[in-house]
Amino acid sequence: MEWQPDEQGLQQVLQLLKDSQSPNTVTQRAVQQKLEQLNQFPDFNNYLIFVLTRLKTEDEPTRSLSGLILKNNVKAHYQNFPPAVADFIKQECLNNIGDPSPLIRATIGILITTIASKGELQTWPELLPQLCNLLNSEDYNTCEGSFGALQKICEDSSELLDSDALNRPLNIMIPKFLQFFKHCSPKIRSHAIACVNQFIIGRAQALMDNIDTFIESLFALAADEDSEVRKNVCRALVMLLEVRIDRLIPHMHSIIQYMLQRTQDPDENVALEACEFWLTLAEQPICKEMLSGHLVQLIPILVNGMKYSEIDIILLKGDVEEDEAVPDSDQDIKPRFHKSRTVTLQHEGGEGEEGEDIEEDDDDDDDTLSDWNLRKCSAAALDVLANVFRDDLLPHLLPLLKGLLFHPDWVIKESGILVLGAIAEGCMQGMVPYLPELIPHLIQCLCDKKALVRSIACWTLSRYAHWVVSQPPDSYLKPLMTELLKRILDSNKRVQEAACSAFATLEEEACTELVPYLSFILDTLVFAFGKYQHKNLLILYDAIGTLADSVGHHLNQPEYIQKLMPPLIAKWNELKDEDKDLFPLLECLSSVATALQSGFLPYCEPVYQRCVTLVQKTLAQAMMYNQHPDQYEAPDKDFMIVALDLLSGLAEGLGGHVEQLVARSNIMTLLFQCMQDTMPEVRQSSFALLGDLTKACFLHVKPCIAEFMPILGLNLNPEFISVCNNATWAIGEISMQMGTGVKQQTGNCPGAEMQPYVGMVLPHLVEIINRPNTPKTLLENTAITIGRLGFVCPQEVAPQLQHFIRPWCTSLRNIRDNEEKDSAFRGICVMIGVNPAGVVQDFIFFCDAVASWVNPKDDLRDMFYKILHGFKDQVGEENWQQFSEQFPPLLKERLSACYGV
Repeated sequence: MEWQPDEQGLQQVLQLLKDSQSPNTVTQRAVQQKLEQLNQFPDFNNYLIFVLTRLKTEDEPTRSLSGLILKNNVKAHYQNFPPAVADFIKQECLNNIGDPSPLIRATIGILITTIASKGELQTWPELLPQLCNLLNSEDYNTCEGSFGALQKICEDSSELLDSDALNRPLNIMIPKFLQFFKHCSPKIRSHAIACVNQFIIGRAQALMDNIDTFIESLFALAADEDSEVRKNVCRALVMLLEVRIDRLIPHMHSIIQYMLQRTQDPDENVALEACEFWLTLAEQPICKEMLSGHLVQLIPILVNGMKYSEIDIILLKGDVEEDEAVPDSDQDIKPRFHKSRTVTLQHEGGEGEEGEDIEEDDDDDDDTLSDWNLRKCSAAALDVLANVFRDDLLPHLLPLLKGLLFHPDWVIKESGILVLGAIAEGCMQGMVPYLPELIPHLIQCLCDKKALVRSIACWTLSRYAHWVVSQPPDSYLKPLMTELLKRILDSNKRVQEAACSAFATLEEEACTELVPYLSFILDTLVFAFGKYQHKNLLILYDAIGTLADSVGHHLNQPEYIQKLMPPLIAKWNELKDEDKDLFPLLECLSSVATALQSGFLPYCEPVYQRCVTLVQKTLAQAMMYNQHPDQYEAPDKDFMIVALDLLSGLAEGLGGHVEQLVARSNIMTLLFQCMQDTMPEVRQSSFALLGDLTKACFLHVKPCIAEFMPILGLNLNPEFISVCNNATWAIGEISMQMGTGVKQQTGNCPGAEMQPYVGMVLPHLVEIINRPNTPKTLLENTAITIGRLGFVCPQEVAPQLQHFIRPWCTSLRNIRDNEEKDSAFRGICVMIGVNPAGVVQDFIFFCDAVASWVNPKDDLRDMFYKILHGFKDQVGEENWQQFSEQFPPLLKERLSACYGV
């Protein structure tokens, strides 16, 4: 006997559905309560499906709403549905998938997918066969409804469909879908391609077996009159380029011709899918060979795609010039991510390098329209192609650029400026001759009456900052800086944002070149504090932090401190401990504290206290959450990470002055907990702080060494590069302090206190330095730490010499002369004294490493001298001659000049 609704109950449910469409919030709330009550009755869901599938007399919105409420119930309580209810719902769905109304078909499709995603694909074995069967129906609605449901299932469960769990239904489904590529209805053709497309990236076996048929069928649809079909064809070809380029290569010429057409498709969605093709192709090794002959057609198309569309201009409020007084809404502000401290070393001819494991985020232009569009995709494609073809791109571009950059229509001029920015990285060499003319023109565009032109000019100029800084400052740097600072105070928020970001890039390139203009720069940045709305304030903190990083101790002047600190501290006092705006402010203060050094002393106490409190609060909340996850929320550990990093900045900036702050707080206890946190970024920042405190006030670290060292040893795991890097660095700092401190106090053998710990760290360090593909930063820090351990405990480390001497020498030859390098090389010399045999096989590498020193301290130079001459005397003149014949000329020269060998 089939289930039938009770008439009174049905009227009640219908009334409820009608009420829920009322705009009145009181009514809405009553409906919510009623729904929760009715959910206690299992057959309420039968009423809902009945309204959706059987009540054809009701209006469509009411029927569809009934289905959507049912979908939510399935999501929340499906496992509690009685079997009879579940079966009735499934049967009704399959019987009505061909409803005449597209809205109802789509709703039933969503409902089927939701049931399937509840693990029901396994327990509803007739679903896929029935849907595939219904595709053969003569009735268009049934075929379209079934395809709609199948497409959703393929999107949601592509991996499960390609697994043994279901007996590989794709072996039947994929050939079936391919038949429908020729269907007379564009909607059905589109569904069929969309279904198959779900299985390209995962390289489903059933698709790979039919790959040639698939590609032929795609080519047959290339000129389809329906834009949705064309879009899906383009999407398929882009994915095939990634996973089965071998199958496309024979047809590549015609595919490229096709994509050139499609990138100009009148439907922007098709053009965008097609434009992705150039981005993907640029990443393939065959790009250059395949595209060379087509650049002449492609470049103008991409450039044309870089203009703002009319809709972009409306969305960007391109005609609104002054909006600085309009407050930001919360959704304008994208989440930002804190980049934790990674300890790096200074290199020859450059500042400390970034750790390679840290992805730099590439700031592209107009990020606020964060949805991907044709303009952004075209610009990204031009950018990557410029990196592939380099200056060979310019003959196709330069003739176009002239017409664009000086065009009277601002939209065209703006796109020209974007083009110039997009090619900056790849075509820099070839652009240099034109820059003396272009940079002044761009600086002039910073004053354009259109805000969107001013903002893109900021971005493009930042892409050429490196060149600007390499010229005499009065030529370009000074005029650029003057205009950029005016733009930081622009009356348009988008321009303020672009100018602030561009200025931060300029600061990184110019470094101490900015010192003469500091007063002027600070006046502007501080003035912006009072002017900016929420979102740009966060970017302003970044510009101030970058300034501090770039000019360093030059900021430590009373007049600069007077300008900068009051507004920063005012913000600091305004923000609550729970406010995420603390992140960028703490990062900014960390850079400022490091730069100001003793100049930060008057501000350090409250800043230090608050950081300790933030760490303590976060740890406490994490503990509550771990014990009672149902009652407490998980803490946002970023508060703790950023606070640890600011404490590091204070320790580094204040040096010994931080000692009394540490003495009056429980930071060492907190640090012990942070070092064992489950989250790698927390450990990474704790080890950085441990190293900085070791350098600044070892007397507080020393009592904890026995507890800390085993934790450091456990974290020498290169799976987490930055954690491992910072732990390694901290071990090196600790061993230096243990060695030198003890010697002064007791006159004992300096290594005695460090000896017990060598065994728990050395094997890991030797393993890391010998691993292939270890990032440079980690290799260098590992080498330094091995050298330092050897300096303090030569008897324990020297026996291992031959296992690390070669990678040790090669990784340290590029580092500038500095304290770290000095201590590491002393260590290696002491170890060679203990175990000269350990270096014999690789002595040429040692010679090369010694020659990398520009001017070692006198006593270190003596150590080198003794080892080189000792080796020469040991092997005899003749052997030494043969040995030194292998040296490159430059090395030979250096050693002879500096050490007389």
